[in-house]
Amino acid sequence: MADAPVLETRNLEAFYGAVMALRGVSIEVPHGKIVTILGANGAGKTTLLKTISGVLDPEKGQILLEGEQIQGMDPDAIVRRGIAHVPEGREVFPFLNVEENLRMGAYTRSDNEVEDDLEMVYSYFPILKERINQAAGFLSGGQQQMLAIGRGLMARPKILLLDEPSLGLSPLLVQEIFGIIKRLNSEQGVTMMLVEQNAKVALKAAHFGYVMEIGRIVMAGKCEELLASEDIQEFYLGVSGESQRTQKRWKRKKTWR
Repeated sequence: MADAPVLETRNLEAFYGAVMALRGVSIEVPHGKIVTILGANGAGKTTLLKTISGVLDPEKGQILLEGEQIQGMDPDAIVRRGIAHVPEGREVFPFLNVEENLRMGAYTRSDNEVEDDLEMVYSYFPILKERINQAAGFLSGGQQQMLAIGRGLMARPKILLLDEPSLGLSPLLVQEIFGIIKRLNSEQGVTMMLVEQNAKVALKAAHFGYVMEIGRIVMAGKCEELLASEDIQEFYLGVSGESQRTQKRWKRKKTWR
């Protein structure tokens, strides 16, 4: 990856209690690119995002945002430095309306272009403008996901962290949202780090991918290379979930180390 990274982790380690959830994770996200992190449930993908955004403190390693170390900072300080995190499950403010939710995303800003960015968000998610005065808790799951992404964009982040944006959505909505994600990247230059279990849609949207297993990176490459990988094809593509039997078969037959 020749482009200079906007975000980099170096040998990152983190724990959930006594359980080591990240085991020396090193990744790079270049400016203006989409990088996806693939892996089964429990691989450490969400833990990685939470550690980057300051929700969890790493035990060891470094997190660099445009070359500046940010590990151990409070989440609000990390937001102010340019990282916006759209968590798994969306977590909109249910009693605030659509526009109030979006404006919450801009609470760290002091510039005069918030109104312009509101219109930009509405141009990508026109359904939100139609529901502008509706309480977020009464939106559909897909509309809440759009609202959560829009709220992240309102921070004008240097990088947007997306955790499982396809979770619980119909295939049609997944295609719509990932189409918008690709447009935001190509048209607005939004840099993104995408955690996703739907490997096929993630690899088609992203430029570069990493595969995680039990807290460590086991595979990395350009997305077209990963799509052609026999391991990815066997254990991810076309599989909507990872059963216990599938995970055991994977551990028995996988080729990476």
